[in-house]
Amino acid sequence: MNRLASATSPYLLQHADNPVDWHEWGEEAFAEARRRDVPLLISIGYSSCHWCHVMAHESFEDPTTASAMNAGFVCVKVDREERPDVDAVYMTATQAMTGHGGWPMTVFADTAGRPFYCGTYFPPRAQGSVPGFLTVLAEVARAWTARRGEVTSVGETVAARMGELAVPVTGDAPDASLLAVAVARLEEEFDPDLAHGGRAAGFGTAPKFPPSMTLLQLLRHYRRTGSTGALDMVTRTCAAMARGGIYDQLGGGFSRYSVDINWGIPHFEKMLYDNALLLRAYALLWRVSPEPLFRRIAEETAAFLIRELGTASGGFASALDADTDGVEGLTYVWTYEQLVEVLGAEDADVAARVYGVSRKGNFEHGASVLRLAIGDEAQEKVDGEETAEEGEADVERVAPRLRVARAQRSQPYRDDKVVASWNGLAISALVEASVALDRPDLLAAAVRCGSLLAEVHLADGRLVRTSRDGRASTNPGVLEDYGCVAEGFTLLYSATGDHAWLSHAETLLTTVREQFQSADGLHDTAADAPPLYFRPSDPTDNASPSGASAAAAGFAAYALAAASPTHLQDAHLALAPAGALAEQAPRFAGYGLAVAEALLSESPAMSMCPGPFSPGD
Repeated sequence: MNRLASATSPYLLQHADNPVDWHEWGEEAFAEARRRDVPLLISIGYSSCHWCHVMAHESFEDPTTASAMNAGFVCVKVDREERPDVDAVYMTATQAMTGHGGWPMTVFADTAGRPFYCGTYFPPRAQGSVPGFLTVLAEVARAWTARRGEVTSVGETVAARMGELAVPVTGDAPDASLLAVAVARLEEEFDPDLAHGGRAAGFGTAPKFPPSMTLLQLLRHYRRTGSTGALDMVTRTCAAMARGGIYDQLGGGFSRYSVDINWGIPHFEKMLYDNALLLRAYALLWRVSPEPLFRRIAEETAAFLIRELGTASGGFASALDADTDGVEGLTYVWTYEQLVEVLGAEDADVAARVYGVSRKGNFEHGASVLRLAIGDEAQEKVDGEETAEEGEADVERVAPRLRVARAQRSQPYRDDKVVASWNGLAISALVEASVALDRPDLLAAAVRCGSLLAEVHLADGRLVRTSRDGRASTNPGVLEDYGCVAEGFTLLYSATGDHAWLSHAETLLTTVREQFQSADGLHDTAADAPPLYFRPSDPTDNASPSGASAAAAGFAAYALAAASPTHLQDAHLALAPAGALAEQAPRFAGYGLAVAEALLSESPAMSMCPGPFSPGD
């Protein structure tokens, strides 16, 4: 066992028996690199990453490769979900040096942590223009010894340039006119896919990611303005995703993204943040567009969160792996023959028609990803068609038996660490859904999660980012953690009337002011955090809200719940990045723009308005 045996990260624990002499991120690794006068080899990934598993098996479990790594480097393994700050600064360098990024990320840095050579996945032997990993190790070690001045110069130049680019965005929060411009830009980018029944409705091409934060923005815009165009983009996108393979038609919950444009074939990993944000979107959509499909997806996604991601400590696990027994999607896909085995020939034909399963298959090895094939001929709506209603009855006829059979299969690995910011998003989603769906049990789940964060993650006004089995890690909270948890706590106060939640939120936001704000704007790391080679400040909403957008949400929710003008001012300052992105790149500012819409509506969350509402309520 190497130094990872006592880690709280399931991803690091996956590497605890590697022959590589791994260190966790920290001063000990840097001190050892200085003592030995060797560079750092920093490997960054996460537990549900397919190619991380591949590189681990090919290289990190191989004694020859491990020997070369140990001899020439101090090797550091980083869980990007535990340390998003470390991931951010090295991803910035990787993208700048190579033109692309991804995981696993492989970074070679000098003893001060400044990167001088970066890449992502390296195969054990050369593949095309990608060198083999052993060759990379040998060449980097040789350069460190023979061309130290050049290596040092590259590291210093990269560090200086990255630091210059990391200046926080300042400016004005989006006003009503700019929010209208953002929606108009989204309408230009939106694909309704009318020619194919709307199966590809949404934004972008393959790989296609759920635009969860943009959906929230558009829903709030509709609520504030009555824009039917905004609501139409949401309903079409949500209907298409609900019918596609990106949604787990048997177990509920959404996969990370679709590899095709039609939402049909997913990359099977399921992330907490995606499902929390999408639960919120579908629950709110149900309130303005009460199609049975949208309520069903919201209820099933909430059930998935609690059943599959709920932990004994009361929080929610980070992710389910894309792979099962080393095979992507093995748990989820079906051949026609497997349907016959479970259902018999007659009902197998029913299931094949309902879920679009053919003998040829739509995935690998003749298997099919289940999608909702009923009502394919409908151009405008999924529900309301006779074929869809008949198909829903057929679903009830075959789905329970398929669920039982699937539960007997090997299941994907679960990363059961609790991430503060993602659990904050889950709290907000469950509170919203509890009101929209009239489900007190969902509020109870949100309270349990909030209690874990308050009791385990929060101490003396500071958050730790992760815990596992009720045990806090030493990983410091970053700005997104403080913002998302503060928003979640405030919504718990709004739903329960318990002032303790509002007090917790105020404490967190005070820390944001003291540790993350500066004269330059908002930073993603605290002022007293151990320094990285530059201090990150990412303005964009990507897979989850940016630190600035999360902080804006926390400040805004608190300001409106507590009638606090100072917190309202802080919210507007935190929305500067969203204002800068609104016109040209609104899809990268969805959460911030959703907050701006809420501020103009003077409502911290749509669900805080009792009962069904219409524009202007």
